[in-house]
Amino acid sequence: MSGRPSDRSKIVCLGRIYCDIIFTGLHEMPVLGQERFAQDVAIAAGGGAYITAAHLVSLGRPAALLTRLGTDPLSRGLDPELEASGIDLSFIERSGDAGPQPTVALVKDGERAFVSRRAGGSRPSTLEQALSARDVAHLHIAEFATLKDNPDVIALARSLGLTVSLDPSWDDHLIRRDGDFFDICAGVDVFLPNVEEGKALTGESSAAEILRSLRERFPLVVLKRGECGAMASWGASCASAEAIPVNVVDTTGAGDAFNAGFLHSWLRTSDLEGSLAAGIESGALSVQSAGGAPPRRP
Repeated sequence: MSGRPSDRSKIVCLGRIYCDIIFTGLHEMPVLGQERFAQDVAIAAGGGAYITAAHLVSLGRPAALLTRLGTDPLSRGLDPELEASGIDLSFIERSGDAGPQPTVALVKDGERAFVSRRAGGSRPSTLEQALSARDVAHLHIAEFATLKDNPDVIALARSLGLTVSLDPSWDDHLIRRDGDFFDICAGVDVFLPNVEEGKALTGESSAAEILRSLRERFPLVVLKRGECGAMASWGASCASAEAIPVNVVDTTGAGDAFNAGFLHSWLRTSDLEGSLAAGIESGALSVQSAGGAPPRRP
């Protein structure tokens, strides 16, 4: 996969930032009219763009966050974490209509459910500036909803010599019912769905059939399978990797962490098996603590 010259290595991550409120240690999920109590709660910056960028930086890959963020107290409360992350924050647009964007995550037995609120538009005023920056090599789009709002972004990135990856991120309406999904995604170099998203998009039930179907649409498909590991197909090459057994605390953002490990390796090496292993290692690190970003070093 060819992109900009090798001295340009930064990845720009495009997508919304959320304030994740994560309840862990639930014995039962809530039902209408009843209250449940969690063993613990954590509040952290969330959203695929931020989590992927944070893991990229932890791996030594420069990364920039391309997003809109609110000026409300909930959004401002994320500032210390963002500033400590090492991510390039120079392309964040602050706007009063961009927040708050909370996500409540309920975690039980390693699985989770989410309720989120989106606010304002998803196109940062800094979009063109970020993609044309001299040190940028790759654009990672962290959710299809943002791409749907900005269908020109793939063509713009490619016109500037960038390669492009996309994690569709679960959205029931857009993934299951958007008849233009594959047309809007045209030009994506690396497609990074999980197995549930793959099932919804293709109608196939087995991982092998999902991968085969999506390979007709994208040059490189990486299928994330949670505790079953991951599979990938690129040209005539196919590879798979097993998950790493770890103590799972919270799976929020694990797929976004996987994206970081895979992309960091792939853009350096084009080694399919090695990049899958790198993705799984990053995902395994993520699930061992609450929140999707890597644990802060002391």
